[in-house]
Amino acid sequence: MTTTTARVLALLEILQGGGIRTVPELAGRLGVDERTVRRYVGHLLDLGIPVDAVRGRHGGYRLAPGYRMPPLMLTDEEALAVLLGLLAGQRGGPGAASPAAGESAAAKVRRVLPAALRRRLEALLETADFTERARPAAPPEAAVLLELAEAVRRQRPVAFAYTDRTGGDSDRTVLPYGLVAHSGRWYLTGAGQGGGEVRIFRLDRITSVRALSGSFDIPNGFDPAATVLDRLAHTPWTHEVSVRVRSSVEHLRTRLPAGIAALSDDGPAWVRVHIRAERLDWIPPLLAALDRPFVIERPAELRDLVRALARRLDASADADG
Repeated sequence: MTTTTARVLALLEILQGGGIRTVPELAGRLGVDERTVRRYVGHLLDLGIPVDAVRGRHGGYRLAPGYRMPPLMLTDEEALAVLLGLLAGQRGGPGAASPAAGESAAAKVRRVLPAALRRRLEALLETADFTERARPAAPPEAAVLLELAEAVRRQRPVAFAYTDRTGGDSDRTVLPYGLVAHSGRWYLTGAGQGGGEVRIFRLDRITSVRALSGSFDIPNGFDPAATVLDRLAHTPWTHEVSVRVRSSVEHLRTRLPAGIAALSDDGPAWVRVHIRAERLDWIPPLLAALDRPFVIERPAELRDLVRALARRLDASADADG
């Protein structure tokens, strides 16, 4: 969907909220100038949607009284895309709403579908399964996600209340650079109002978002997704793991995603792997799966876990079954 099409549809959604909307208000909400708003209204008129122009001091645009959008009509592929998207979001994706909201949305979509198509889709939903199970993390509030998205697009500072990973509450003022969905959660990337170090914030820990006056420029070449992966890899955890592996960064990156480990060259043919973890029990199998020589630098207890895994594997190899 092009940007213009998306904004024309956004204009229609605003007008469907009822009342008269002034041109300056519409321009602000859509992030365009007033001349562009009038052009978008022309697009809606070309589509046969009756938009009235109200003149006067408090004039603007509104939908003609009594007008209602026609029922939702979807092709088989479109209906499948919508319902699978909702289901995937509930099962393992970065949910932007509560499970109840996703279920009710899917039910509404099914109700407006033709009976034959509805039966076929319901059969798919009843028999399909996902390798990724529903995640326990609470989704962000829809109002928080949408408010932050608007602030990112318009490059406006925001203020919000935040609860950090230790349970501490604080008020933050941030220049929002981008939103990222990763591993079932949403993150905001941004810097303090005075600039400086870029940080990431989990949206499910954010409340009371408020857009502030002013604007800012996002640094050239800034990559929100790469920033989130890098910060997560460097988040302080209970255990700081350092292992030297005889391999290349390119080879290891195919087996150790950036969200799990930070990699750096460590001399000819060696790579230093940094992993931060709350538990160590899952790391020995990970190292074994690399199928490369390695040296554990820290912590010492990881060596004991690797030796224990080696003994179990050796015993299994010798077992007669």
